[in-house]
Amino acid sequence: MRLSSIEIGVLILPAYSQVELKDVKIVARIGTYGPDEVVPDAHLLDLTLTIAPDLVLIAQDGMAHVFDYDPLIRQIDALARERHYETQEWLMTRIAYSCAAHPAIKALDICLRKRPVLAGSGNLGVRLILDVEALSALRPAAV
Repeated sequence: MRLSSIEIGVLILPAYSQVELKDVKIVARIGTYGPDEVVPDAHLLDLTLTIAPDLVLIAQDGMAHVFDYDPLIRQIDALARERHYETQEWLMTRIAYSCAAHPAIKALDICLRKRPVLAGSGNLGVRLILDVEALSALRPAAV
């Protein structure tokens, strides 16, 4: 994945940075369960955002020089809480579109897991990986 490059002498290396959010327990109501089915007690989110290296390898300290992920985390939390979802996939789709609205995010890897799955054990997750082109296709059209 070529997002940008760093020049070292005469060598130009592809470069990118990632922001990783792991094992975040989100408050979400997902699925419809019968009386004998296992109802998950937790939904866990992993989100890896690919961003330009100049948002991590910075010349000076300050929020103006980095990707501020806090507003995105608040938006994801609001999406998860706002309604009942029949599927994990629909919540993930909404999160992907939220990420696409941030131009600094170049690509993403999202996994939403639920636990337990059977007999009080296990995790079941759905993963979506969007490269530069796929995420760009989700971005709102320029006005």
